[in-house]
Amino acid sequence: MRRKAGLILLALAVFFAALSPLLRWYAFPRLAKVPANAYQDMVLEARNATLLDYGTMTARTVPKVTIVQTLKGNVEESERIERTAGRDVVVWDGLSYVQGPDGKMVSRIPERYIFDAHTQEPVHATGEMVDGTPVRREGLEFKWPFRTEKRDYEYFDAQARVTAPIHYKGTERFRGLEVYYFEQTIPWTQVPMPRTMPVAGITPETVARTGTTRWYTTVRKFWVEPVTGAPVYGEEIHQEELRGGTLLGDRDRVTAFAGHVKMREDYIEHTVDLVGANRTLVLLMTSYLPWAFLTLGVLLLALALYLEARGRRPAGPEPAPAAGAEPVTA
Repeated sequence: MRRKAGLILLALAVFFAALSPLLRWYAFPRLAKVPANAYQDMVLEARNATLLDYGTMTARTVPKVTIVQTLKGNVEESERIERTAGRDVVVWDGLSYVQGPDGKMVSRIPERYIFDAHTQEPVHATGEMVDGTPVRREGLEFKWPFRTEKRDYEYFDAQARVTAPIHYKGTERFRGLEVYYFEQTIPWTQVPMPRTMPVAGITPETVARTGTTRWYTTVRKFWVEPVTGAPVYGEEIHQEELRGGTLLGDRDRVTAFAGHVKMREDYIEHTVDLVGANRTLVLLMTSYLPWAFLTLGVLLLALALYLEARGRRPAGPEPAPAAGAEPVTA
C-alpha cells in the first residue's frame, strides 16, 4: 500500500516540477498578449502654456492646454492582417486631440499603430500611418514589452516620424509600484503641418506656399511598470515653432505651442489601479505559480521518498521469551 502511494506521489512530483518551467517559458510567451479589442483614453494638460493665436499670429500665455489621447482596438483590421502575417496582431486606431482653454481645437492627429500582440514589435501592413501619411515604424510606441528590461529601447516619434533611442535612466517608486524611468530627447526637427488646421480655409498646402515651416522638439519621459510593460505616468516638455515665410511677416520665428505636458491626476489613479491588477495576473504566470509548482513538486518528491524508505525498512528480531517462564505442555 505504501509503495503504491509513493509511486502516485512521485508521478505528481514529476508533473508539478515539469509544469513549473513549462508555464514560465512556454505558456506565458504564448498566452500573455495585448487584447485586440482594447480601448483606452488619457487626458494630459499643460498649464500656463504658450499657444499661438492664429487670428493675430502672436504667441500668448494661456492657463491650460488639454491633450486627449485615445487608442481603440480595431478587431476587424487585426483579423485581416493576421491571415497573412501568421501571428497575433493588434491594430490600434489612435487620435491625439489638442484643444485650447476656450475648448476650440488646436490640432487633431489620427494614426494607426500595428504591432505584435506578444512582443509589441511593429508589424508592417497596409494602413500603418500618421495623420493620413503612410509610415513604417521601427521600435516601440505607447507600450513596452512584457518583462521590460533595464536597457535602452528604440521609440517611434509620431510628430517627427522618426525612431530614436529612449534611454533607461533608473528604477524608482511611483504610487507604490516599482517602475523604470525612461527618457527620450528629440532635437529641433522640421515636421509636417497637421492636415487639420485650427483655422477654417487654411490647409498645409496654403501654408507651404507662404514658405513657412513647422519645427518641433520634445523631452519625453515615461515611468514604466516593468512586469506588464505599461507606462503608469508620462510627461513631455514640448515645443513647436513656425519659422520663416511671409506668414510671419518680418519675424524669423514664432512659438506655436510650448508647455510641460503632464497626465491629469484622475487618469494617473485609474492607470495605476489598472496596471496593478494586470501586474498580478502576469506575476501569477511568471513567478507565483511556477515557484509554487516547483515547491510542491519538491515536497511531493520528499514525501514519496519517505514512504518508499518506510516500506523497505527491515522487520526487527522476534522478542525473546520472558525469564522463568514455564514451557506450555499438552
